[in-house]
Amino acid sequence: MGVQATVFDGPQELGRCLAAMIADGIEEAAGAGRPFLLGCPSGRSPRSTYEALAGEVAARGLDLSGLVIVMMDEYVERDEASGGMRRVDPAAGHSCLRFGQAEIEGRLTAVAGPGRGIRPGRLWVPDPAAPEAYERMIERYGGIDLFIVASGAGDGHIAFNPPGSARDSVTRVVRLAEQTRRDNLDSFPSFGGDIGRVPLYGVTVGVGTIREHSRQAVMVAHGESKARTARLVAEADRYQPEWPATILAECACPLLLVDRAAAGQLTARMARTAR
Repeated sequence: MGVQATVFDGPQELGRCLAAMIADGIEEAAGAGRPFLLGCPSGRSPRSTYEALAGEVAARGLDLSGLVIVMMDEYVERDEASGGMRRVDPAAGHSCLRFGQAEIEGRLTAVAGPGRGIRPGRLWVPDPAAPEAYERMIERYGGIDLFIVASGAGDGHIAFNPPGSARDSVTRVVRLAEQTRRDNLDSFPSFGGDIGRVPLYGVTVGVGTIREHSRQAVMVAHGESKARTARLVAEADRYQPEWPATILAECACPLLLVDRAAAGQLTARMARTAR
């Protein structure tokens, strides 16, 4: 068996538990005088965690000056002038940079109060023009303290890593799998349900980046559509390239947090109920 799942009543309860863990980590890092790197996906799965984390920041009076937000990925498009790749317009509704600014950085800084928010330049997003620089920057800071991981319902992608991604893959530009693009239609209303509006490419941290450079990885899954992912991850004792989310089994201090809907395919030995 792989990682035993912890089952919560719903996404809000799940989010509050993970948010408390993150807040504890921020406090511990601050006490040690070092930054705290938080790996963050965009989309629906982590939203309850980000909302609950804002509550923790306000309730504890956390100083976020040491927090670094490390976004997992970003949509990219071809630059017709240069022939290279560039990030999508950050004003686009599906931009992961926009999501990070509004849903994470802006939300947390607002409740932290003056002089206690996330410092300028500490929301990181990989650059398709120099993806290897993202790896070096993460390494230079000593790795990611806690990586929140979310998985696609249809193909088990994590970040934009498609099925078949190598175990040691690093930050790079990838062509998005067709199922990944379809999965993301529901995550971003800006696509209007039109698969033709979903970019064909993305820049993403690799499966190996998550495995090698995270002190802890926590996968969150809620809703019936994530039941298959929860089961496959709970069953896996090693990475299975056909379902990239299974890399959780090889990560340091892995946790799998699910709600009751996502736990529908789990056996009793695969799960425990949150206390």
